[in-house]
Amino acid sequence: MKVTNNEYDDMTKKASPNSPKLLNMVKAFCIGGLICVIGQLFKTLYTNSGLSEKESSAAVTVTLIAITAILTGIGIFDKIAKHAGAGTIVPITGFANAVVSPALEFKAEGHILGTGAKIFTIAGPVIAYGCASASVYGLIYYLFCM
Repeated sequence: MKVTNNEYDDMTKKASPNSPKLLNMVKAFCIGGLICVIGQLFKTLYTNSGLSEKESSAAVTVTLIAITAILTGIGIFDKIAKHAGAGTIVPITGFANAVVSPALEFKAEGHILGTGAKIFTIAGPVIAYGCASASVYGLIYYLFCM
């Protein structure tokens, strides 16, 4: 059966339900904002407990990563992400979820060949290309701005 592009587009529009875009945007904004508010609360807590600005920023990052990893591990973060959509892709929480999720998926294959081998399946390329692009940017900056 040969289907033209227009016919295929019509078939996919009929088969795909319309998503409530405005509601999805509001949920993403509110839950993403709530994650940021929680981060700010931790920053205020750490700063008031005597940490410097730099130390409290690092502590907030570690705290949010740990909380996200734990919530992913017990299956709660995915339920939050189902409703929040892009709101959970606040860089730290989204990255932590991207590292933990593949590890959990392959834990049945063992600690080394399952969890250890798959933990950086998604995050690995992000780290590699991030480092490569930072190096290129640094080289360009050095050549043209120094």
